[in-house]
Amino acid sequence: MERVIGFGGFFFRSKDPKGLATWYSDMLGINLVPTATDQTPWMAEGGATVFAPFADDTDYFAADKAFMLNFRVKNLDKMAAQLETAGVSVKMVGDVPGIGRFAHLTDPEGTPIELWEPEQS
Repeated sequence: MERVIGFGGFFFRSKDPKGLATWYSDMLGINLVPTATDQTPWMAEGGATVFAPFADDTDYFAADKAFMLNFRVKNLDKMAAQLETAGVSVKMVGDVPGIGRFAHLTDPEGTPIELWEPEQS
């Protein structure tokens, strides 16, 4: 059976696409979508990618949102401090043994974001 080999992109509607793309670039370090051949898209580092449908009535993220973005980070404490310094509210949500540590925040349009520092083996 043929299988997909990775996550190639995430496309979603926005009230302010340019402003939101800039927020993701400034706050999370995600390169803007290239508009010329000499520009580089965001290149994710290797690691786990979880594809997880949740129950329709989950309370793990906002009920009015169909999805939550999850980004792997190397150092959750440093990333949270950096975001908070920039005025972004970050809620540390805990440690799951064998999986890692997590924090929640939202982008300027209210999209739920989870930061994940995978447990080092």
